[in-house]
Amino acid sequence: MPSFNSSGNLAVAVALLFAGALYFYFSSITVSDPMSDLLHNVETRWTEYPVDELEAVLDKAAMGNNKTVIIAMVNKAYVEEVEGGRTMLDLFLESFWEGEGTRPLLDHLMLVAADQTSYDRCLFRRLHCYKMDTDGVDLEGEKVYMSKDFIEMMWRRTHLLLDVLSRGYNLTFTDTDVMWLRSPFPRLSYNESLDMQISVDSIGLVGGHLINTGFYHVRSNNKTISLFQKWYDMRLKSTGMKEQDVLKSLLDSGFFNQLGLNVGFLNTTEFSGFCQDSHDMGVVTTVHANCCRHILAKISDLTLVLRDWKRYKASHVNSNWSPHVECGRSWSDTHYIPKL
Repeated sequence: MPSFNSSGNLAVAVALLFAGALYFYFSSITVSDPMSDLLHNVETRWTEYPVDELEAVLDKAAMGNNKTVIIAMVNKAYVEEVEGGRTMLDLFLESFWEGEGTRPLLDHLMLVAADQTSYDRCLFRRLHCYKMDTDGVDLEGEKVYMSKDFIEMMWRRTHLLLDVLSRGYNLTFTDTDVMWLRSPFPRLSYNESLDMQISVDSIGLVGGHLINTGFYHVRSNNKTISLFQKWYDMRLKSTGMKEQDVLKSLLDSGFFNQLGLNVGFLNTTEFSGFCQDSHDMGVVTTVHANCCRHILAKISDLTLVLRDWKRYKASHVNSNWSPHVECGRSWSDTHYIPKL
């Protein structure tokens, strides 16, 4: 008579044999792993819909959760040396270095390059760089104020900024001939009802504000996107007009009011320029080489601005800015040859 131990061993052996058979059976069938499929699909979607270059640069440059980016535009003429061995880009970046509370802002600056030379120089500086698509239009050399190429470059810039706003980024646009002597952000209004804050050439004028698109701050929302779209579309009906004049016409016509868009105008005491100097170095935030025709004159007079600023920082004694002699002469300089 068999023992209970023998019967138990036989049962275990049969169970193991059955389990082994099941293992070999199911291992021969290809089974889809849901997690592997998910990862595969994610990889496929990434390949098919990559983040474009502009979005990648904006994401790196943006300030925290409010997605604000400082944007400036350069071309070959602004990154190559002129007489004296300086470039406009040198002065622009030096102002961030010498300014109060401005050095960290370089981490949030995106330089838009209009040509390969300026793009390479931007990369060499280890900045956030984006090469703008110019559709074959030559934007490389100096574009003298109000020339055909100057106007074309301004419209290209407007279209790019429309793209930035449409992606949900707030922006502070600055010309590279603007010296950043203090951080503007504590001085910009935190009133969220203001959709746009823009610099002016001078204050106290009859007939409205003489706005200047060399420095402005814009919140991304439906109103500002609609404004920039209308502004850009107006180029086709505004032959010979620079984009700044077209924006002024939209402001004067009441289009801002139609959109319900609130705009603030930055005073020239804090956001000054060569058109109207600030008389208070204790509060001045930016200095713009406006009312100046060409790069050579701008570099000469902005070099003096930085010299004056360094003297103020050392003494904290308010004084007048050095006269903008070269910029004054630039308007009658009929022999000037634009930098190629």
